[in-house]
Amino acid sequence: MSPISLDSTQPTAVAPSKGTANTTEEDHSNVKELANTSNDFATMLHRVPWTPPIAVSAQGVYISLENGETLIDGVGGAAVTCIGMGNQKVTDAIQQQLQKLSYVYNVQLLNEPSLRLADRLIASSGGAFAQCFFVSGGSEAMEAVIKLARQYYVDQSPPQPQRKFFISRRQSYHGNTLGALQLSYHPARRAPYEVLLNHDAFHHVSPAYYKRYASEGESEEEYAARLVKEVEDKMEELGPQNVIAFVAEPVVGATQGVTYAPKGYFHGISQLCKKHGILLIYDEVMCGMGRMGSTYHAWQSPNSYTDGIPPDIQAVAKGLGGGYGSIGAVFLNHRVAEGLRSGSNYLQHGHTYQAHPLAVAASLAVQDVIEEQNLLERAHQVGIYLERRLRDRLVLSPNAICKDYVFDIRGGGCFWAIELQVPDQSVYDKWFIGRGKERLGGRVQAQAMKNGLVIIGMSGGIDGAKGDHLILAPAYNMTDAEIDEVVDKLVSSIEQVLNETVLSE
Repeated sequence: MSPISLDSTQPTAVAPSKGTANTTEEDHSNVKELANTSNDFATMLHRVPWTPPIAVSAQGVYISLENGETLIDGVGGAAVTCIGMGNQKVTDAIQQQLQKLSYVYNVQLLNEPSLRLADRLIASSGGAFAQCFFVSGGSEAMEAVIKLARQYYVDQSPPQPQRKFFISRRQSYHGNTLGALQLSYHPARRAPYEVLLNHDAFHHVSPAYYKRYASEGESEEEYAARLVKEVEDKMEELGPQNVIAFVAEPVVGATQGVTYAPKGYFHGISQLCKKHGILLIYDEVMCGMGRMGSTYHAWQSPNSYTDGIPPDIQAVAKGLGGGYGSIGAVFLNHRVAEGLRSGSNYLQHGHTYQAHPLAVAASLAVQDVIEEQNLLERAHQVGIYLERRLRDRLVLSPNAICKDYVFDIRGGGCFWAIELQVPDQSVYDKWFIGRGKERLGGRVQAQAMKNGLVIIGMSGGIDGAKGDHLILAPAYNMTDAEIDEVVDKLVSSIEQVLNETVLSE
């Protein structure tokens, strides 16, 4: 088996065991023939250095493979499939839209479902946002955010063309395109392209996660104040009149593993931004659209991930289309919308498939399902039950062999992470560092796949090199029985890896 790369977010090619769901009885002989030729000489270039298994169908949270085996999806692909797969209401909506209008170019013509979706999304913000527009995914959304923020200042009267700096955080991830990658600080993903990145315009400050980065004896309030002072110092270093925006994930996703800032942090940041006329931008591509439970936007959450502070601009994707359409969106508050309106009166940015009729129709139907089935509240309840089951099995049970190797269990709603640790670094190095060896996060991901469970296993969350975490992002409508299955398979996978490595000494 090929080793998992440090920045892997994909399952390994290891075939899983038989799952509990019914598998398809269709004839997949042609698919199997394709699978047999899927090697290094295949016509499709893979994102990973191994050949993933071929999925042929899915229903709810279960995915059937071409070999007849079944996986339970504990992470929604990449925190995408928020209502599960094969939803009849959504597939009917896509089919109906396909028969009515399959495509128009958004520069020439509008389409009705995109206008309805825009109205619906703006209403979800409770007055925080004035307008939105659609793109085809998260990285596209963040690229658009960069250009929109710059244009906002160019359109000012008088213009502020000197503003060119963005400030974001280390151990963040904002997308894989070059612009979004410049905002990000994911060392493994940046490494091949460093010479292409603009290190003058894009600056990074410390991540914000109290349990990992606070100094000994430092209170949460003191830690937040120290980080806000660091941002203020960076603004002064660059000249606050030259800064375009501060950009952050309200809940950091894949790179760090579902972490959120200490109370008071975003309040302090927002005060700095207001003082200097700097935009506050949120990336809710992974954590937004109900993923954190209870509310559509993470910043609205009663858990106060951002001290209740809304942004000037926000990007969303993933849960917006729920995997039924390739779609993302960018929100503008009234200040930014009015700035554009009084300036050029349009956004100098766009894509061929922007606001694609099929994607927006799918997204509308997904939002219908979320509302009709009260899935924001269900996502909250899923989080309560999932956290209890994880803590019971991994830490609190007298039979838990993992407890000394679990640094943290954190999250909310349908977005959770288990940060793993091996207290003795020399033992960790022996088993997980070196040529041909998989890191701990990747190794658990591979074992989970063997056991019929899809999760995300990552490494480097602490500083780009150290740290391992596992991510769960179940569908908002996952049942308690399905959660039990996910937890059982996950705990078994962690225990198997530990027994084969550090506990075998």
